[in-house]
Amino acid sequence: MKECHCSVKIRNLRVKKGSNVILDNVSLTANHGETLALIGRNGAGKTTLLKAILRVSEFCGSIDFFDSKGNKISNPKIGYVPQRLSFDRSTPLTVMDLFCANSSRLAVWLGHTKKTRNKAIEVLEKVGMNKHVDSPLGRLSGGELQRVLLAFALEPRPDILLLDEPVSAVDRKGISKFYSIINSMREDYHMPVLLVSHDLGHVVKYSTSYALIDHTVVETGIARDLVNSRKVRKTFGIDVDGAEEVWK
Repeated sequence: MKECHCSVKIRNLRVKKGSNVILDNVSLTANHGETLALIGRNGAGKTTLLKAILRVSEFCGSIDFFDSKGNKISNPKIGYVPQRLSFDRSTPLTVMDLFCANSSRLAVWLGHTKKTRNKAIEVLEKVGMNKHVDSPLGRLSGGELQRVLLAFALEPRPDILLLDEPVSAVDRKGISKFYSIINSMREDYHMPVLLVSHDLGHVVKYSTSYALIDHTVVETGIARDLVNSRKVRKTFGIDVDGAEEVWK
């Protein structure tokens, strides 16, 4: 299996919307094989940071990607899984249709080639969803839909993977399955993963490091050390006696 070594370096990032400064003086590095969790209160700028990396939000500063030899990657492949996919659940659109819309130039109503179908099954198999290739999207559970979106984010194989609260609509069993897939892909491909999450228990369990964001970088550290951070506790309103429940 060919490995993919990539790192992303963000320096002095600034994002404004009108007269409002959403992010200011943000500097972060996510190295290959690292899951960096972006945590903070609502409205702190975490999703905006992902949008800047995706180049859908204008910014000042720099966002650069490098390979394992330190050479710049000019056009990195970025995989992205949103918090949720908004669509009409009564639509007859199937998982296969979504794959074709994502990867083929042909209109979905013109049918699917055998090659495209086999590729879709191969990609979905990575996340245990190959048996749902013909399932209508509206009949999938929250966890199943997120795994489908993850499969498509991994094709073509990305240099970096961005996850914006990807399990907010997923049950406990589905959450464990989802993150197990993420960790497996990260270990196999050595890609950096940037994860936006409000669940500190998930951050401790599934991430390697964290960055506390409040319109800038307040603090960074190793994920397992979250329990010792006064700034994290203050941000999330956690007292010492109640901390153990949060980290579970």
